[in-house]
Amino acid sequence: MRYRTIFLSDIHLGTRGCQAALLLDFLDHNQADTYYLVGDIFDGWRLRRGWHWPQAHNDVVQEFLARAHDGAQVYYIPGNHDEIMRTYLGTHFGGIEVVRQADFVSTAGARYLVTHGDQFDAVVVNAKWLAHLGDRAYGFALWLNTWFNRARRLWGGQYWSLSNWAKQQVKRAVNHIGEYEAVLTEEARRGGYDGIICGHIHSANMRDMNGISYVNTGDWVESCTAVVEREDGSLQLVDWAAMTRRRQLVRALREAPARRKDRARRRKQAA
Repeated sequence: MRYRTIFLSDIHLGTRGCQAALLLDFLDHNQADTYYLVGDIFDGWRLRRGWHWPQAHNDVVQEFLARAHDGAQVYYIPGNHDEIMRTYLGTHFGGIEVVRQADFVSTAGARYLVTHGDQFDAVVVNAKWLAHLGDRAYGFALWLNTWFNRARRLWGGQYWSLSNWAKQQVKRAVNHIGEYEAVLTEEARRGGYDGIICGHIHSANMRDMNGISYVNTGDWVESCTAVVEREDGSLQLVDWAAMTRRRQLVRALREAPARRKDRARRRKQAA
């Protein structure tokens, strides 16, 4: 598919939980004229504690550089985990422009504020030590999630986010997400925007909140989601993990008759 705009956030390159292979698969199947990288593209917090940078993570960086080189506009809006990039606001890296936030106007005429969103998170702003502590606990959950999915694959299962499921079950986390959404939509309202596009909390969502569009791109650690702008100016949330599971299921169903014939042939030969 080719879109006018693609929004991605919270890739967390440099962490073991980053689903770089799924992101590369998404980029192989989807292109756009403009890309917004909405923060936490790499994880400086985790990289300071220990270096982890496999080839797939480097391939993601090279892919965005290649698309910028080929003429696509690529905007990088730093988040809290890659906050070091905020010292480079206004500069370009291989054609990728680093900006604090962005004004985005869809072809339908809707105006959106594009921001990572960490500046509206009270924990990040007022108790950074607590945010770092939570990050360590979150890292453990992702480590557990990695082993959980390895076990699922042994039995033919597909990727599923244990940590995302657990987060949705915890009432306090659900309340925090609701408060975050309300704060950001009010910020958009005060700025005269029609909506806001953000990331940060790893909870993909698109909904109307009293006349303001709240759009969260999700992440590439748990949900593996992106937001795209179609030619008519409408925004769509793409769940690539779910689409990949459907593709694999369709492929398995198509291949099932051939496998049955092969098993029958082997049984006949054995007899």
